[in-house]
Amino acid sequence: QVQLVESGGGLVQAGGSLRLSCAASGGTFWRYVMAWFRQAPGKEREFVSVIRWSYTDTSYADSVKGRFTISRDNAKNTVYLQMNSLEPEDTAVYYCAASEHPVEIRSGTQYNYWGRGTQVTVSS
Repeated sequence: QVQLVESGGGLVQAGGSLRLSCAASGGTFWRYVMAWFRQAPGKEREFVSVIRWSYTDTSYADSVKGRFTISRDNAKNTVYLQMNSLEPEDTAVYYCAASEHPVEIRSGTQYNYWGRGTQVTVSS
């Protein structure tokens, strides 16, 4: 059983930056595809970014491409989401998710393990 704990959320002004972390325990971290999703109030959960077993195999939602960077440190069992040029539209609860063999890597239904989320609020 994998446990995921997110951290690093907070309140930031538009144009600012935050770095989210997701620490994993209870599993063989390097085997998991790791993803970030987010859910804004009144909206459905949406895909943000994913990183496969290879550090260079990443994918992003169009809305964050060029502003967000996902990375992982398998030695520390941690995945990161560096968020730059934040916009009020990025305000949401951000969730970390893990799966060994997702077929549709942008679909939340493919992920077995989820963290509790961390709140990101971007003020205008």
